[in-house]
Amino acid sequence: MLDNDGARPAQEAAGGLYPAVRCASPRAMEQSTPAPIFELLVWSGAGFAVLGLAGLVWCIVTVWRARRAKLADDEMRAVMARVLPRNLGALFISVIGLMLVVLGVFMR
Repeated sequence: MLDNDGARPAQEAAGGLYPAVRCASPRAMEQSTPAPIFELLVWSGAGFAVLGLAGLVWCIVTVWRARRAKLADDEMRAVMARVLPRNLGALFISVIGLMLVVLGVFMR
Protein backbone atom coordinates (compact mmCIF):
# COMPACT_ATOMS: atom_id res chain seq x y z
CA MET A 1 0.00 0.00 0.00
CA LEU A 2 1.45 3.35 -1.04
CA ASP A 3 0.88 6.81 0.37
CA ASN A 4 -0.13 9.72 -1.83
CA ASP A 5 3.53 10.54 -2.56
CA GLY A 6 4.38 6.94 -3.62
CA ALA A 7 6.33 5.95 -0.48
CA ARG A 8 5.53 2.98 1.71
CA PRO A 9 4.19 3.75 5.18
CA ALA A 10 6.55 3.11 8.08
CA GLN A 11 4.36 0.30 9.39
CA GLU A 12 4.61 -1.75 6.20
CA ALA A 13 8.32 -1.09 5.83
CA ALA A 14 8.87 -2.44 9.35
CA GLY A 15 7.31 -5.81 8.56
CA GLY A 16 3.62 -5.27 7.94
CA LEU A 17 0.72 -3.91 9.88
CA TYR A 18 0.52 -6.87 12.27
CA PRO A 19 3.93 -8.56 12.40
CA ALA A 20 3.19 -10.30 15.73
CA VAL A 21 0.33 -12.28 14.16
CA ARG A 22 2.54 -13.98 11.60
CA CYS A 23 3.71 -17.51 12.30
CA ALA A 24 6.00 -19.95 10.55
CA SER A 25 3.21 -22.24 9.36
CA PRO A 26 -0.58 -22.28 9.53
CA ARG A 27 -0.49 -25.40 11.67
CA ALA A 28 1.57 -23.71 14.38
CA MET A 29 -1.56 -22.10 15.78
CA GLU A 30 -3.63 -25.31 15.83
CA GLN A 31 -3.79 -27.45 18.94
CA SER A 32 -2.64 -31.01 18.47
CA THR A 33 -4.95 -32.36 21.20
CA PRO A 34 -8.36 -31.03 22.21
CA ALA A 35 -8.82 -29.51 25.62
CA PRO A 36 -10.03 -32.09 28.16
CA ILE A 37 -13.09 -30.04 29.08
CA PHE A 38 -14.43 -30.16 25.53
CA GLU A 39 -13.81 -33.88 25.29
CA LEU A 40 -15.69 -34.25 28.57
CA LEU A 41 -18.56 -32.21 27.08
CA VAL A 42 -18.77 -34.55 24.09
CA TRP A 43 -18.76 -37.74 26.16
CA SER A 44 -21.15 -36.47 28.83
CA GLY A 45 -23.46 -35.22 26.09
CA ALA A 46 -23.35 -38.63 24.43
CA GLY A 47 -24.21 -40.21 27.77
CA PHE A 48 -27.20 -37.89 28.23
CA ALA A 49 -28.35 -38.59 24.67
CA VAL A 50 -28.19 -42.37 25.24
CA LEU A 51 -30.00 -42.01 28.57
CA GLY A 52 -32.75 -39.98 26.91
CA LEU A 53 -32.98 -42.48 24.07
CA ALA A 54 -33.38 -45.31 26.59
CA GLY A 55 -36.20 -43.35 28.24
CA LEU A 56 -37.91 -42.87 24.89
CA VAL A 57 -37.63 -46.60 24.14
CA TRP A 58 -39.13 -47.36 27.57
CA CYS A 59 -42.08 -45.06 26.77
CA ILE A 60 -42.64 -46.70 23.41
CA VAL A 61 -42.55 -50.21 24.88
CA THR A 62 -44.90 -49.26 27.73
CA VAL A 63 -47.53 -47.79 25.39
CA TRP A 64 -47.12 -50.66 22.94
CA ARG A 65 -47.78 -53.20 25.71
CA ALA A 66 -50.83 -51.25 26.87
CA ARG A 67 -52.23 -51.20 23.33
CA ARG A 68 -51.66 -54.93 22.91
CA ALA A 69 -53.43 -55.60 26.20
CA LYS A 70 -56.53 -53.88 24.76
CA LEU A 71 -57.19 -51.94 27.94
CA ALA A 72 -60.38 -50.05 28.55
CA ASP A 73 -60.46 -46.36 27.68
CA ASP A 74 -60.00 -45.19 31.29
CA GLU A 75 -57.10 -47.58 31.92
CA MET A 76 -55.43 -46.55 28.66
CA ARG A 77 -55.74 -42.90 29.62
CA ALA A 78 -54.15 -43.68 32.99
CA VAL A 79 -51.21 -45.39 31.27
CA MET A 80 -50.80 -42.47 28.86
CA ALA A 81 -51.02 -39.96 31.72
CA ARG A 82 -48.22 -41.83 33.50
CA VAL A 83 -46.03 -42.14 30.39
CA LEU A 84 -46.42 -38.62 28.97
CA PRO A 85 -44.30 -36.72 31.56
CA ARG A 86 -41.58 -39.37 31.34
CA ASN A 87 -41.66 -39.13 27.55
CA LEU A 88 -41.19 -35.36 27.65
CA GLY A 89 -38.43 -35.69 30.26
CA ALA A 90 -36.59 -38.28 28.16
CA LEU A 91 -36.91 -36.08 25.08
CA PHE A 92 -35.55 -33.10 27.04
CA ILE A 93 -32.57 -35.10 28.34
CA SER A 94 -31.71 -36.40 24.88
CA VAL A 95 -31.92 -32.90 23.35
CA ILE A 96 -29.67 -31.47 26.08
CA GLY A 97 -27.22 -34.31 25.45
CA LEU A 98 -27.12 -33.62 21.73
CA MET A 99 -26.60 -29.92 22.42
CA LEU A 100 -23.64 -30.74 24.65
CA VAL A 101 -22.14 -32.95 21.92
CA VAL A 102 -22.49 -30.22 19.29
CA LEU A 103 -21.08 -27.60 21.65
CA GLY A 104 -18.10 -29.79 22.54
CA VAL A 105 -17.34 -30.55 18.89
CA PHE A 106 -17.59 -26.91 17.81
CA MET A 107 -15.46 -25.62 20.68
CA ARG A 108 -12.56 -28.03 20.08
